[in-house]
Amino acid sequence: MDFPVDLSYAKTHEWVRQKGDEAIVGITSYAQEQLRDIVFVELPKLGRKVKAKQPCAVIESVKAAYDTYAPVSGEIIRINTELEGSPQLINEDPYGKGWLFIIKMNDPGELKELLSSQAYAVLCKEEHH
Repeated sequence: MDFPVDLSYAKTHEWVRQKGDEAIVGITSYAQEQLRDIVFVELPKLGRKVKAKQPCAVIESVKAAYDTYAPVSGEIIRINTELEGSPQLINEDPYGKGWLFIIKMNDPGELKELLSSQAYAVLCKEEHH
């Protein structure tokens, strides 16, 4: 499994790529493998204020519906509209074209509460057993 070292990870299986005060958010390769075939994504509305650890999107696969949580607090300033017609992008490229939304962070310091690539890999191993 692939967990890029330049990203931060939430225990709920979201990743964050920081760009200044913006956080690009998606779900990890581990999460999309657990879900398998993703068929629908319900993204948050633009302008929505989100709080860290609160559910803000839903990803549906053939197996289950899965809540996606905001890893940091802020405002949704962009959503990946390509997912509306091609939700399988999350399976194909979870760290690239399969990103979900961008949050303008209230406090980039919240990123310190997230896991490193290494710590997240340990979490996945523990969950898997």
